[in-house]
Amino acid sequence: MFAYRKTIAKSERLRFRKLALLVFGKETKMEATEPTPLTDQETQDNINRMEEIADYALVPPNLNTSPLPEYDYDQLDYGMTIGMDRTPAGRLWACWVAGGDSPKAFFVLASSDNDGETWSHPRLVVDGHSKKLPEQRSVLVGNLWTDPLGRLWLIFDQSMDMFDGRAGVWLARCDNPDAAEPKWSAPRRIWHGVTLNKPTVLSNGEWMLPISLDQRTGFRSFKGCFRELDPLRGANVFVSSDKGETWERRGCVRFPHPEWHEHMIVERKDGSLWMLARTPKGPMQSFSSDGGRTWSKPTFPDGIRHPVARFHIRRLASGRILLVKHGDTVDTHEQRCKLTAWFSEDEGKTWKGGLMLDERNGISYPDGTQAPDGTLYISYDHNRSTDGEILMARFTEEDILARKLVGRKSKLKMLISRPLKKGGRRNRKR
Repeated sequence: MFAYRKTIAKSERLRFRKLALLVFGKETKMEATEPTPLTDQETQDNINRMEEIADYALVPPNLNTSPLPEYDYDQLDYGMTIGMDRTPAGRLWACWVAGGDSPKAFFVLASSDNDGETWSHPRLVVDGHSKKLPEQRSVLVGNLWTDPLGRLWLIFDQSMDMFDGRAGVWLARCDNPDAAEPKWSAPRRIWHGVTLNKPTVLSNGEWMLPISLDQRTGFRSFKGCFRELDPLRGANVFVSSDKGETWERRGCVRFPHPEWHEHMIVERKDGSLWMLARTPKGPMQSFSSDGGRTWSKPTFPDGIRHPVARFHIRRLASGRILLVKHGDTVDTHEQRCKLTAWFSEDEGKTWKGGLMLDERNGISYPDGTQAPDGTLYISYDHNRSTDGEILMARFTEEDILARKLVGRKSKLKMLISRPLKKGGRRNRKR
């Protein structure tokens, strides 16, 4: 926000491209007129200017490993879950968005050394904001992932506004995530777009990373930017064959009625790949039989109904497929409430169980992991703009089948974090 003073000549016209509060002198009179359409050259000049501003998102962000007291809970007033994972020695790490589901977004990480019973104060913050920037720079989408070597990866996007038409996926790696003072590598940008969900380790040893390059143009002032990327827009898959050192784009699915893709990939027992993605009309699916190079025409999966929201699917150590979704049956939902866990023993054709993780309204964005002993951990958020709670469910496959907690360590609605700053604000719903 800034103040600007201007002396206006009689009959001079002013054009505003952003919301402005005008304060006039005592004798000033103003008449509102229809704006003069921009010429093609003016439109292109504006796009060129905004693309130059978008280059600020290419500047490597700082990983703040000493975020207190500036980013402690009494300074936070919003909470949207991003993801969680477990390290080889049993430490749990959780990541969430503070600031808002908006250009104000930034990342906060905390950890637990007692299986989620209690959590640390914020240990790492990725905040791209600066008063020196011409537009806000957000860190809004990402996840945490422990790779087969036991290294913890922080995946996040950085973009001007919420999406400047290009954005970018950044990776930072921690090789000692169980240490008293974990060390993180410098972030490196691997491509455009955003990644919300974890990589999938394929049976041939490759790692497959879902990267979404939004099929829509940039938001607000960035509308129309980076049209040269249009052929690459969609639910992309990237592959690493060298344990994350390099990543190569392999294929892409373009879903109808595009919104946030938030796509996830499961390798089926026959070697084919099953991609599920979020669309405004519910989850859609696509299949690949050539390692993700080409994909089938998107369709709606039989028997799965879900609101316009994130869901979670992954292969479990038992061979079953876990699905965490909204609704007390697989084929129904009542918007963002009744978060339930299911599993399939026939590659997603039918689903068993239905463990209610949280029945309340305002529940969303499940993500999770599995421990070597089979324990499942799912994080999610509750009333992002008011309560701002990040919560966790700890349960087993036996609990899912029984539709109630039967495991000795199973527990629901475990608090990971709660913002304590008064006067939380509401933001655009993702």
